[in-house]
Order: sequence, then C-alpha cells, then structure tokens
Amino acid sequence: MPAREALTGSGHAAVPGQPGRPAPVRESQPPSAPAPRRARWGDADPGSIYAFIRVATFAIGADGRISQWSDRAADFFALPAAEAVGADPVTTFVPREHWQRGRARLERTLAGEEWVGTAPYRDRTGTEGLAEVYLMPATGLADGAGEAAPGALCLAVDLGKLRRIETDLAASEAVFGQTPSGFFLFDPQLRLQRVNQAFAEAVGLPQPELIGAGPVDLFAPAEAERLQAALRQVLSSGDPVVDLRFNSALPGRTGERRWAISLYRLTGPGERPIGVAGQVNDVTSRHVAEREAAGVRRNLALVNEASAHIGSTLDLETTAKELLDVVVPQFCDLATVDLYSALLSGESGPSLAGTAYDGSGELRRVAVSSVVGGAASVLGGDGGPGEQAYGSHLAAAEAGGTLCYPPRSPHARALRTGRSAIPDPGPDPLLRSTLVVPLVARDTVLGLVQLSRAIGSEPFDARDVAIAEEIAARAAVCVDNARLYRREHERALILQRSLLPPGNPEASGLEIACRYRPSSNNTEVGGDWFDVIPLPGHRTALVIGDVMGRGLRAAVAMGQLRTAVRTLAMLDLEPAEVLGALDDIARGLGDPGHGSASGYGSRAHAVDEEAAEVYLATCVYAVYDAVTRRCIFANAGHLPPVLLSPGEPARMLDVPPGLPLGVGGEPFEEVELALPDGALLGLYTDGLVESRKHQLDEGLLAFRTALQNGGSVLETLCDQVLNELDPHHGEDDIALLMARVRAFPEDAVGDWRLPAEPTSVAKARELACGWLLVRGLEELVDTTELLVSELVTNALRHGKGEIRLRLLRDTTVVCEVWDDGYAQPRQRRAQETDEGGRGLQLVSLLAERWGSRRTPHGKIVWFELTV
Repeated sequence: MPAREALTGSGHAAVPGQPGRPAPVRESQPPSAPAPRRARWGDADPGSIYAFIRVATFAIGADGRISQWSDRAADFFALPAAEAVGADPVTTFVPREHWQRGRARLERTLAGEEWVGTAPYRDRTGTEGLAEVYLMPATGLADGAGEAAPGALCLAVDLGKLRRIETDLAASEAVFGQTPSGFFLFDPQLRLQRVNQAFAEAVGLPQPELIGAGPVDLFAPAEAERLQAALRQVLSSGDPVVDLRFNSALPGRTGERRWAISLYRLTGPGERPIGVAGQVNDVTSRHVAEREAAGVRRNLALVNEASAHIGSTLDLETTAKELLDVVVPQFCDLATVDLYSALLSGESGPSLAGTAYDGSGELRRVAVSSVVGGAASVLGGDGGPGEQAYGSHLAAAEAGGTLCYPPRSPHARALRTGRSAIPDPGPDPLLRSTLVVPLVARDTVLGLVQLSRAIGSEPFDARDVAIAEEIAARAAVCVDNARLYRREHERALILQRSLLPPGNPEASGLEIACRYRPSSNNTEVGGDWFDVIPLPGHRTALVIGDVMGRGLRAAVAMGQLRTAVRTLAMLDLEPAEVLGALDDIARGLGDPGHGSASGYGSRAHAVDEEAAEVYLATCVYAVYDAVTRRCIFANAGHLPPVLLSPGEPARMLDVPPGLPLGVGGEPFEEVELALPDGALLGLYTDGLVESRKHQLDEGLLAFRTALQNGGSVLETLCDQVLNELDPHHGEDDIALLMARVRAFPEDAVGDWRLPAEPTSVAKARELACGWLLVRGLEELVDTTELLVSELVTNALRHGKGEIRLRLLRDTTVVCEVWDDGYAQPRQRRAQETDEGGRGLQLVSLLAERWGSRRTPHGKIVWFELTV
C-alpha cells in the first residue's frame, strides 16, 4: 500500500553521536581516515532510536475505524493489518473501563482537536500497558472508496520502554559528566565519539578536539598499537578487557604516565556491535606505591629467606656460601665474604671497643659468588684508585686467598668502625655500585661482605643499605656460632684423641686391632671410647663404651670414665665390681652433690642446675686370662660382643645387658667363657651397626657377615668391616676393638704347689732356676732366685695355707707367689738395726715391675723381669 509505505518511512537521517551535525576533523587526523558523515534523506541508519523503543503509527478514518495500519503497529499491538484495518480502535485496544473516555477523546480529535497524553492499552494477547499517545486530526486521508475524507493519525509509544531509555540516558550523562574517572566511546572505526571532562583533563586536550580522534592521536605509537589491538579484540569477541596497563607520555603533559584502561563492547539490536566504551584511570601514583610495596615485600622475603637459609650448619665456609646464595642474584650481581684468618682456627676477631685497631688485618676470602662474567679483576681490590687490597688479585678473586685492606680504604674503615660504606666503584666498566657491610656479632668484628651491582642495575640506596645490614647481622651471628663451635669442636676432638689409646696396644696372648672413626657429618664429637689395659698375670682388660650425648661434655665425661676404668682395673676388681663402681662415678658426674649430704660448701653453694646433667653411658668390660684362655664379661647396657670361633659362624655372646651407667639400682652380672685358640672377639659401639636407614638387627647381621667373610690379617679385617658398614650411614662415631686369641706354648707356664714349710723356700728356688735354664734364660737365674726366695719367705711368714709358685713367659717373665692370706704386702723403709723388712725393697729395685692382687681365697704377689 502506498499510504502504508509513506507512514513506515521515517524520512529522517542521523549521524551517531551528533545527529544532524558533522563531526569535527582534527588536523592530526590521517588522510586515510573516513570522512565525517553528513545528514541525508533515505532509510534509517541501523541502531537509530527507533530500534530501541516500541512505537506504533496508524490512521483512523472519518467513521472512527482504523483505515491504515503500519508494521510497527502490528508489532506493538501483536495484531496483523488484515485484522486491524476496519476495527474500532477504542473497543479493540482500550480496556473496557476506559471505553467512554477513549471514545470521547477520539471524537474530539476527529472534530479537529489535537491531543498528547498517556493512555492505557491492551494488545490482542491480553497484555496491558501504558503508552504515550499523540492524536492529531488529518485531512486528505483516503477512505474505503479512495476519496479524500477527514480522519486522524495516531502515534503511540510504549511508555515503559521510553522511561527505561530516559533512565539509561540520565545514568549515562551522570557517569560521563560527574565521575572522576575518564570515560570515552569509540565507534566501530575506532574514532572517539564522546568523552567526558575527566578524560579530556587527563590527556590535556579540550573535549571538542578529541571527537573523531584515534588512539594514534593520543598515545605513543607502541602503546597506541596495543590499544587499537585491544579495541579490535573487544569489538570482534565481545569479551571485555579489564585493567589494561601501559605507559605513555601525552601531548601537553610532562613525564611518563601509567594508565589503566577497561574496555567493553556496545551492542545494538540483534547483538550488533556499535562501538566500544572505555574507562581510563591515571594510576601513576598507585603504580609507584605498588612498586615500592613490591620492593618492601621483596626485601622482607629476602630477610626471611636469610633467616631460614643461613646457618643450617655450623661450618664457617658453608655459612658464608649460604649468605651469598641469598643475596646473589636476588639483591646484587657480585658478592664476596672476607673473614679474619684467625676465625678459621676458632679464635675471635678484633673488638669494636678497641681504639688502636686500624682495620688492616689479614683476611681470607672464604666465599665468592657472581653472575657477572669477567669480574675477577674487581674482586681483589676495594675499587678506589690507588686503594687496591694488598696481595695478588687472582689469589683474592678466588675463595681461599688472603688479602689486607689499606688502613684508609673504605673497607678498612668499615672493619674499624663496624659501619657500612659505599665506596666509589672506580673506572671498572662492569660495576655500577658497591656496598661494604661489616660482619659484627657480639661486639666483635668477624670480617666483611662486599656487595656489587653491575651496569644496568639500580645503585644501592639507603633502603638497600638497611636490608644488607640486617642480612649481614643475622649472618654474622651464624658465622660467630660456627666459629665458637669450631673452637669447641677442635678442643673436644683434641681431648678425645688424647684419651684414646695411641696406635694398637699390645696384650699377652691377644692380637689387638682397633679403629676410631668420627661421624661423617662432622657436627660434634661423641663420647665413644675403648681401652686395652694390661693386668698382672698375663691378663688383659678389654673395655669399650659410649657416653650418651655429644659435644664437649660427652668427651669430658668419656675421659673421666676411661680414667676411672683404668684406676679400678689396677685394683684387680671383678668386671661386675668395676661396672658397679663406674655406675656410682657416672651418677656423681651428673650430680655434683651426689654422695655428700652436708659437705664443704653444701649450704653456701647450691648445685648448678645446668651442671646437674644426667650422664648415661654404656660399657662392656671384659678380662681375658692368657694362661687359662678364659674371659669374664660384664655389660652395662651396651651391645653384646661378637665371637667368631674357628670353623663356626659368628655369634652374639649372651651377656646380660644390665642398665646403663648412671642409672643405678641394679647389680651387674658376669659371664665367663673359654675362648679357643684363634677365636676372634669383636667389641664395638652402636655407630657401626645402627642407622636411621635400617634396623639394628640388619646392622648386626651385616657385622657378623663381614667378620665371617673377612681376611685373616686382623688389621685388614678392621678396615674391611668399616668399609662395608660405615659408608651406609656414618651418622655416629664408631669405635671398634678386635682381639684374636693367640694361645701360649705349652712350655710357657710353670706351675707348682708347695707346702707351708721352711723347706719350700729352697724348693721354690730350685724349681724356678731349673725352669729358666731349660728355656735358655740363664741371665735371669740369679735375680729370679733371689726374688723368689724373698716372696716365698714372706708367704710363709705373713700368709697361711698352701703356697703356689707360677712362672709365665711371654715378652717378659712373670713370677707369681700365691697364698691364702688376705693381708696385702706393704713396702716399708727398714732401719739400720732391723734384721728384716728389706725383702720388698729388693723386689722393687731388681724387678721391672711388681705388685699384689687379691684372689677369692687370698692374694698373689708378683714381679716381672724383662727378657
């Protein structure tokens, strides 16, 4: 229908953003930019206002019925033209309760009266709404016969849609006009269509000049390309870009700014993109604050890492390397640690309280770390002209070299005053800045750490100095702890070594081999010890023990117990008695007031709680008699000895373990065994067989297997056992004592029993001299004859019961005289008028050694002569 076409054609045209007016063109606009659009007649542009609101137009004839019906009216009232034309608009669209008013309004309009107002309506589906209606009289409308007749035109707009558009426009105006953030709108050609005052102020240009501008007109080329790419991405995908950060120097603004832009796509009907809206904020100050906060967080993390990483061991060199691992490359590019040479031996450095020290003492470079190639030339000096450190650069550039800083150099000043210094890096092309921080702990200067940054890095500032000093202070405490430990460790190790038997001791009837190996982690000395103690009568005491705990206290306790064992062994006590006495001694070590109720100083000097430490130790004490080849064992909580007899597998001896020394309360038991010729006895500490990596039973089995499969040479066998068992753990000190039985020849012992008669003296002389002559020991006959006569005479005079004479030959000749008397002989100085009392003086003068010991039924007096 021609009339309907006339009604549906709007006959208007609009330019987006500025209807009816061309957009201004800026001088910087490139020639290829599209020309601004001008007002024109024709079809409505996509995205016009009519695409967003519901509007209906139709014509009413002179008879009051609908004569023409547009497509928008059909959509508005959900009624096609075929049903609408000829219908009464009042009864069709106006709710029943408003018919009378609607009819009166229509009649006045047909009579020539215009009306604009709101009116309720109802579409064919029954949905009611409110519309803004414009009724105006019209002439020249064709009636059904095609004749011109009076009528009316009706324009209805959905009031709900209209109000929402008004609200959206008001909100948009509020956002653009009042918000402090910069807002802008780009069209699909990426040209600005609208900006608010905040955006104009941010970029330093008036609003009119910004309309039609593109990203290249506002920002630097690189940043403009990033913004254009983001705009295209938002247009094509519809996904927003939030918080896009970039830097740019704007026209008319000094300095580089930091921007944060968020972009969102604008869509029209049918989800058609019609532009991009954006929000921009100048976050330069926030960026600076964030960068400073990130620097603070990074520095705190560095300090925390230093606290966790530095000081994991008590080794000076390792601690210095841990310090450099923290600061390189997180804090600097090149760093060295120089410590006073005296510290490496456990001594202390100069004190800050001293006034005569000039800071030029000898230091040793213990650690170097660098990520800068070719920096060796700057490691040896302090960087100042003419102020190079004494000594070779190449030696000082590597860890282990020694150097001395000149007294007036910044390094020496830092060592002298304990304050940091930032020396001039000099002409070196690699370094940008250098910082020297002294290592000070407990008011003692230990050395210094030198930190350098390469060209291209920021120079050290006051905040960097504070962080470096904090890290150096923590590292200095760890270095000083390592120094103190090294001093204590060295002294304890010297003490421990001095208390162990030197070399391989000798014993009658036994081949001895022993080993002591400190733990592989080299942290603290332990309390492991062993000893081989010769006893009268060709007997030998074999001792092995382990003081629980580590450190100097354990080493001292070990020395005290070892000395006590030797003293008790000389008293010729039984093994169980020796352990019982050691138990009392161990308890006395842990409790200085043990055994004294009200002794000297008990009231005035209270027992130090720190000194009242529990000393516990395990120990095996065995006495082997080379003549009878019998061995008596007693055990105080130690691992059982191992016995390997010829032709038999190695086995653990069933010796009652007892309680450790220092516990008290229980007696110790003894076990006596006969050892065959060639038998191998092994005593050891738990470090050999016990480990966190395997069970104790596995270690004991491995030890027995190593003994069975080892060689025949005892020294080689010791090394084989250690090589097989120690590499698997090495977590504790190891003490190993091995003894192989070597039986005496049959003629090495002479044993006789004599009655308690005077004639036994002559008989004893005769027997002793004959025994020596048979064995070719004529040079000992005279001395032996005299001394045997004296001892047998004393036995008759001061003893009782049967007399026993025994001669033993090994590396020496030992003569023993037994009797049933308990009174021990005592040497005294005889007066000139005394007829007797000179027998023991003769024994003491002529014999190599002599002594007496108790037996279960009396005593034995003996002397020893060198062959």
